[in-house]
Amino acid sequence: MDYDIQPIGDTGVKVTFKGEVAPSLNRTIRQFCSSLKKADIPGVVEWVPAYDSVTVYYEPHRIRFKEISKKMEDVHDKASDKEEMASRLLQVPVVYGGKYGPDLERVAMQNGLSPDDVVEIHAGEPYLVYMLGFLPGFPYLGGLDKRVATPRLDEPRGRTPAGSVGIASEQTGVYPMESPGGWNIIGQTPIRLFDPDRAHPFLFRAGDRIQFQPVTEEKFEVLKHQAANGELDLGIADDGETD
Repeated sequence: MDYDIQPIGDTGVKVTFKGEVAPSLNRTIRQFCSSLKKADIPGVVEWVPAYDSVTVYYEPHRIRFKEISKKMEDVHDKASDKEEMASRLLQVPVVYGGKYGPDLERVAMQNGLSPDDVVEIHAGEPYLVYMLGFLPGFPYLGGLDKRVATPRLDEPRGRTPAGSVGIASEQTGVYPMESPGGWNIIGQTPIRLFDPDRAHPFLFRAGDRIQFQPVTEEKFEVLKHQAANGELDLGIADDGETD
């Protein structure tokens, strides 16, 4: 078997897929989730995809562990590796450095680069959203160039503003709300990643591709005002990628 099934407490089951964390494994997980949705299993409440696993939560008074384990095997067997998985591309404006990115200089010095180099590299290629976690709507993004990889701060900040774009080791991500945190903050976006009043509270979802776009401080303030009024267009589109 190329996957393992194990219980998570008495209301969850974790399906862990074998293999290196990569876009191909992410595609496999998304195909499994698609098959799980189609199965519409009575008693299943929700499921949470991660880097190499999917945790499925269920109602134990409606379906027992042995039963749902068998259902997970069926779901896996029916998942098609030929199913095309649509991938949205989202353009995310970011103002880098200054008061918005207090750790940009640190990341540059750590890697023997100039701040402009860090910005160019960080915004150079789209990132894949592998999973959401840590905070509601926090995207863990794969594809960070190793030239700007930087260890976490020795002492986490007590306050990291919403929209902060950070680097932690070989990962990059965006804080959806104000929170303590130890990531190196190199910039900030005006968009709202999490809004409980929206029909879909989380802006990002696993499988999305995120393209950061550097903007000036003046442009950032304009976009921040537009975002607050629900007028900011992110240019969300299907980029044609299936992995």
